[in-house]
Amino acid sequence: MATSLWSQQDAVVTASNDEISENLDLEAVASVFADSKDLEDFEKRLNDPELQISNLDLNGDEYVDYLRVMESAEGDIHVVAIQAVLGDDLYQDVATIELEKENEEVRVQVVGDAYLYGPNVIIEPVYAYRPIIFGIFWRPYYRPFRSIYYWGYYPRYYRPWRPIRTTVYRTHVHVHVGTKHVYRRTTIRRSARAVTIHKTVRRNDYAVRYPEKSYSSRVTTTKRSNGTTTRTRTVNQADGDKVRTAAVNRADGTKKRAVAIDKADGTQKRAAGVNQADGDKYRAAGVRKTDGTTKRAAGVNKADGTKKRVASVSNPDGSGRTVAVKKNPNGSRSAVSVKKNADGSKTVKKSRKSGKQTKKSKAKKTKKTKKNKSRRN
Repeated sequence: MATSLWSQQDAVVTASNDEISENLDLEAVASVFADSKDLEDFEKRLNDPELQISNLDLNGDEYVDYLRVMESAEGDIHVVAIQAVLGDDLYQDVATIELEKENEEVRVQVVGDAYLYGPNVIIEPVYAYRPIIFGIFWRPYYRPFRSIYYWGYYPRYYRPWRPIRTTVYRTHVHVHVGTKHVYRRTTIRRSARAVTIHKTVRRNDYAVRYPEKSYSSRVTTTKRSNGTTTRTRTVNQADGDKVRTAAVNRADGTKKRAVAIDKADGTQKRAAGVNQADGDKYRAAGVRKTDGTTKRAAGVNKADGTKKRVASVSNPDGSGRTVAVKKNPNGSRSAVSVKKNADGSKTVKKSRKSGKQTKKSKAKKTKKTKKNKSRRN
């Protein structure tokens, strides 16, 4: 096992997980469940290093967590809990498979744990054939299955593997989703008794220890009165920085995205129309013309009401010109023009204009001229 770990360390890229719940596909879990002959076989398939159904690394030790299976039953209802083994007597439910038999029909729901997936993430698989595993649950004198494995004690077939990038995992796990089956998504849990039965085996040690890593802390969705939806995701990076992204789906289908980064030293970097701490706004736009020139503009609305506009034009021959215009609260404007020649030399011109005052100045100048003429006469 040690040899295997060292060889994999050089070959596999460590995952960069944007969203934890995307690293265990519930449709793949439902499909593998249908292909298993019993729950022991199901646990083996979940942890098979060749299949790699799971890509979860909750404890951050850079190895995919072992998933054990714990079952509880009452009457015609069976609840199969899938739990991540994260440390010494440290377990976390990641999903449950709830089976209820009514006459000869078996209804199945795969429920994602709210800590990982958020509330009411439920898949109802409609199998193209009756799975063999259904036959074991309602045998006479049936005893619910309980995994014997724990932290540091695993089956011989199991060897830890490193997680892969979430995008790569999605492509990989897709081949393990049975295409003949139908996977319906719902928010309604069919059996209230299943929730009570699940409590006998439920473990949420990791959720209690790290509540800040829950789905509700990672992802927040807000629906506004005008029909728009705001979705915010927060990721705590290894260096202590936080990256926050916000996406707004407007009523007309357009999207607006903003990015804010709080650095470890306390500084902040914000972009895309964000109100800064001093009340200023920053907006940027870039336009590329058909002749190859580029024009970039930036407008800043300052807290004191003043505006500063900058326009820059770059020509193919290397020459260019930059003009900055500042409009003051009293209506006056000041401009600075920097002309860059093809040879690298620069010419700077400064001017000061006043929109309202210019007319007054002209009036005074005209009045003074007429007065001088009358004196001469």
